[in-house]
Amino acid sequence: MAKFKKTASKKTTAKSAGSQAEAERLSKSLSESAQQIWLAGVGAFSRAQAEGTKLFEGLVKEGMGLEQTVRKFAGGRAEVVRDAVENRVGQARERATDTWDKLEKVFEDRVQRALVKLGVPSREDLNDLSDRVESLTAELRRQSGAAPAAKRKPAAKPAARAPKAAKAPAKKAAKRAPRKAKVVATESQDA
Repeated sequence: MAKFKKTASKKTTAKSAGSQAEAERLSKSLSESAQQIWLAGVGAFSRAQAEGTKLFEGLVKEGMGLEQTVRKFAGGRAEVVRDAVENRVGQARERATDTWDKLEKVFEDRVQRALVKLGVPSREDLNDLSDRVESLTAELRRQSGAAPAAKRKPAAKPAARAPKAAKAPAKKAAKRAPRKAKVVATESQDA
């Protein structure tokens, strides 16, 4: 057995010498690869440093061109949107004005109907009454032999309607005038 051990130890020593040489070769190969990788990285860094400013300036120019293109496009779209909004606002304004005018007309009509129901005379009624009073006055003067007075011009139309309180005396006067005329006419028939 002793012989066996000697041959086994010789084989182990030969194997370990061969694997050691192979390990050294592998280690040297790895060192060389690492060295090459390192040198490639240093070379890339050097090139990036040299060409980096040129690349950066190129990217800035390209970005400026793209920004101008986008601004032109957005500006054109903004004009279209602004025009559309102004158009819609104009339409809304017209509708509001039309609606306001209609509402005002409805209100005026209702107020007029309420005044008619209450017996408040209209402007035309007052003008007719005034003309009638003038004609009756002229008739009385003619019958009594006095010279006819110059015909009065109708009063200028007021810009706004008078308040309700101012209309009340006119209403009373309008109602009284026909009664007096009737009384005068009745008295002349009695005489």
